Amino acid sequence: MPDWPRSIVRGKGFDTADEDGQRLWQEVQARLKDPVPVPDESVLITANKYGKPRVVLPRLGQGAFRVIVADSYLWRCALSSSHILHILDAAHIRPYASGGTHSPANGILLRQDVHTLFDRGYITVTPDFRIEVSKRIKEEFNNGLEYYAMQGKQIHLPQVEQFKPSTEALVWHNENVFRS
Repeated sequence: MPDWPRSIVRGKGFDTADEDGQRLWQEVQARLKDPVPVPDESVLITANKYGKPRVVLPRLGQGAFRVIVADSYLWRCALSSSHILHILDAAHIRPYASGGTHSPANGILLRQDVHTLFDRGYITVTPDFRIEVSKRIKEEFNNGLEYYAMQGKQIHLPQVEQFKPSTEALVWHNENVFRS
């Protein structure tokens, strides 16, 4: 419709008493008279299910990194305390692709949603091991109560000193990734 901007997702309506609304309703009725045929199930079964193979280079040491980080955090999220193994990730504080290493001091065990927010800069850990949540979660998504409840809390730390998050890596994350 000409008066319906592409950016509108919801909240726009039409009245059939108006010219545009009537034209839209007539188009809907015409399309309903001639529905799109559903393909025969045999066509769906024979269709390709996978794309072309591609080479993925594994990051050497990634498996060992995950086990050491998970074990050092006693298999629970450093921020939320969740201990559901299937949703825990060994996150790099400074990403491997940005010069980070597989050192346990560059790792932190995070629940997957927290990991995503950490990687995208909506959550960080300060050099004194406190959780900081960006105000941009509220501004950009009008959401985040669960995460704001973590604000300022101390994270759970590994008992082994050399496995604790590196101050240098945390400063790097705060300066280069976190969206204050």
